[in-house]
Amino acid sequence: MDFNKSSRIIISCMKRLAPYLDQEVVELGFEVERVFSTGIELKGTLNDCIKLNLNLRCASQVLYSLKSFRADHPEELYNGLLHYPWENVLQKDGYFSVTNESDNLFVNNSMFTNVKVKDAIVDRMRRETSSRPDSGAERDRTVINLYWKDNMAEVFIDTSGYTLSKHGYRKIPGKAPMLEALAAATIMASKWDRKSPFINPMCGSSTLAIEATLIATNRRPGLFRENYSFMHVVGYDGEVYQREKELLKSQVNEVKGLQVIATDLSHDAIEVSKVNAGIAGVSDFIKFGQCDFEQTPMPEQKGGVVFFNPEYGERLGQETELEATYARIGDFLKKKCKGNTGYIFTGNLDLAKKIGLKASRRIELYTAQIDCRLLEYELYDGSKREPLVKS
Repeated sequence: MDFNKSSRIIISCMKRLAPYLDQEVVELGFEVERVFSTGIELKGTLNDCIKLNLNLRCASQVLYSLKSFRADHPEELYNGLLHYPWENVLQKDGYFSVTNESDNLFVNNSMFTNVKVKDAIVDRMRRETSSRPDSGAERDRTVINLYWKDNMAEVFIDTSGYTLSKHGYRKIPGKAPMLEALAAATIMASKWDRKSPFINPMCGSSTLAIEATLIATNRRPGLFRENYSFMHVVGYDGEVYQREKELLKSQVNEVKGLQVIATDLSHDAIEVSKVNAGIAGVSDFIKFGQCDFEQTPMPEQKGGVVFFNPEYGERLGQETELEATYARIGDFLKKKCKGNTGYIFTGNLDLAKKIGLKASRRIELYTAQIDCRLLEYELYDGSKREPLVKS
């Protein structure tokens, strides 16, 4: 496989994260050709995919296109795949898995499509090499992805394998944790300048505080992961990967005086947070404290952000209990956080009304199956002065 051959690259992400993924990819020096609701499209090589996999915080998968063709029914799909030179992609004694997204009249079960793809690949490999690779559900080696809609099919190498949305440092997830890619996107959506204080009351397992510190110090997800699907493709050059990995290490920026504060009422949550921050290499930057959020110590330095990710009240009876909590959050922001910017990430806009503050921005995001908002509050130090109007 020629790792320097340019082709179409699709980078997928969670719903509504595409603008932040687009920002990341542009900052890496790539030209984005298309942005859609769950990803972006660009042109690039498999070696470019190595760079993308190691650097991106908001992505899920990096897909490199191999072939697109017409396929009205399963037999045409099989034949189209049978004529692709899989011996140039897969080790004859290797292992591969198949994922797919299908929307075709002949398909009502994604497993049926997976079997068709596997059969075509195995039959081609057996014919050309007198051997066949093993296949299964694990994504720790070569992963082939099929997109089949109506009568058009496109087959990709999923160069990531397991999802990039988990960044690899969170060995103990804690209770109802925010996915790392989503946490990174919410921080990118905020006005935080990556130098001023970042305060995260009700921190849980501290995904937000850790991601904020990783972003501020330019620690990329590739520092915490050692295996990707691209490593198991014929033609892979480990030296390219090692150069990209060394570049990640050299770009780490130890921000002097960075203040990140994470507090939670739960002793277990703070202990989990400390473990995860240690694995991420940022424990020295984060000051952890066990307390009610109202006792969170606020730095004298202003201009920072105070970031809450409270419970949403998904279970029956919870919402009433949480109304008082949201009201207390509003009081805390009003009384103790002046001069900073407040953020509340929530999937319950009725509860958000209990905060008692008018949001300056309402940023649409999504988690699992829940429509969410990142609410921004300008917490003015003193009264907001209106400009004088000359008569």
